Amino acid sequence: MRVRDLVEHYGLGVEAGAKGLDRMVSSGYCGDLLSEVISHAGNGSVWITVQGHQNIVAVAILRDLAAVIIASGNRPDEATCEKAEREGIPLLTFPGTTYDLVGKLFTAGLVSS
Repeated sequence: MRVRDLVEHYGLGVEAGAKGLDRMVSSGYCGDLLSEVISHAGNGSVWITVQGHQNIVAVAILRDLAAVIIASGNRPDEATCEKAEREGIPLLTFPGTTYDLVGKLFTAGLVSS
């Protein structure tokens, strides 16, 4: 599955990094503690968080993540979007809770545990 498929399937907003929408998604990771994501998220994962600051882009680059989904109606700030755009990291938004999105992805078999 590609990031683009997630966007279309779940009506995610594309805030930045549209040139990375064809990245392949291998799995998913949910968490808000950056050190935990760095330690445990696999390459190619889509990361679901509520954070929208620049450090999420740095973590996505470090772990070679497919995309970052910012849940709970949160939005990335302008500097974060600019950094993601430069790096080709898709920053996506979801209006519902992290719990809701993870449940949908897991139930559909699109993201493994």
